[in-house]
Amino acid sequence: MKKTFDFKKFSTLIALFILFIILAIATKGDFLIPRNLTNLSLQISINALCAVGMTFVILTGGIDLSIGSIVALSGIIVGLSQVNLGWGEWGGLGSFMSLLLAILVGLLVGLINGLLITFFKIPPFVITLGMMVIAGGLALIASNSSAISPMSDTFKNIAKGFLPLGPSSFLMLAISVLTLYFFYKKFLQHKEKKTTTSAYLSETVLISISIIIPFYAYSSDRGIPIAVLILSFVVLAALFILHKLPLGRYIFAVGGNEEAAHLSGINVNKVKILAYLFMGLIAGLSGALLTSRLNSAAPTAGALMELDAIAAVVIGGTSLSGGSGSIVGSLIGATFIGTVNNGMDLLGIDSNFQMVIKGFIIIVAVWSDSRTKYK
Repeated sequence: MKKTFDFKKFSTLIALFILFIILAIATKGDFLIPRNLTNLSLQISINALCAVGMTFVILTGGIDLSIGSIVALSGIIVGLSQVNLGWGEWGGLGSFMSLLLAILVGLLVGLINGLLITFFKIPPFVITLGMMVIAGGLALIASNSSAISPMSDTFKNIAKGFLPLGPSSFLMLAISVLTLYFFYKKFLQHKEKKTTTSAYLSETVLISISIIIPFYAYSSDRGIPIAVLILSFVVLAALFILHKLPLGRYIFAVGGNEEAAHLSGINVNKVKILAYLFMGLIAGLSGALLTSRLNSAAPTAGALMELDAIAAVVIGGTSLSGGSGSIVGSLIGATFIGTVNNGMDLLGIDSNFQMVIKGFIIIVAVWSDSRTKYK
């Protein structure tokens, strides 16, 4: 039987394109200016990183409410190392050490979350809620409740730097090759009569537009943001883990039916701990990137970041009950939320109303997830 176009699979991406068109019309084209699209990708990058980590946790049937505080704490640690310890004067080495330290802090908190959840059998909501308060308090204590700045020029370039994108760029060549390989696989499926012509054309057009829009912006502006490159590497690593390694299958199995996974010989506790470790690593990295972008480490910098990450994951189609979802979907969900924020800023909508609108979007996304699960 031929595979037809899966509207449900691409529904979020289609909704994102419709949103792009609406904002382009509402802002009289300002939304599609290359500089704005590049800034949009920079704004999205950190939330998208957190959404990738949150996907791992939610796929296991868990939740992590502590990532905003982990982002703040790891950012403060970066600020202390750069300013108080003088690592900012060490150039690239100091920046690398600060980045590594932030990741280690995130890993440590993620490990504690995973151990408490698995060995004490305490619900993830309770543990991560407590850790949110603890990590947030530690960030305030370590910083004496004040922001730490400035970071070194080398460290600032981690999130603010760009890789020039020219026609002869090796990166552009690599991406072109990967894109052509994807289309070649789609073509083979169609040629072998595994997909209908409409499904083949629809998927090809959607993926092509998804690639063309960002590279149109990057090639017309300052190049590819380094923060976006970091996000791309993390996404590729996450996709490899979930779809090429046994751990990925175990994560889906644990979220789908924990008892069945245990009876089939899967070490459920180990899988959960690794999921929270990965989330902690991502949160630590996000804290360092946020500090780099703001050129300041603030103890409240990660406020409500966990809600944006959860919203992105749910909008992207990952089930809150676990066992079903995708990294690409979460990435599209994060882009959707970032696009809404960017569009409201361009239209001059008051920030308080923006919170209300985002709240409605989250409610609709969760309602849609519950309806799908019920069916």
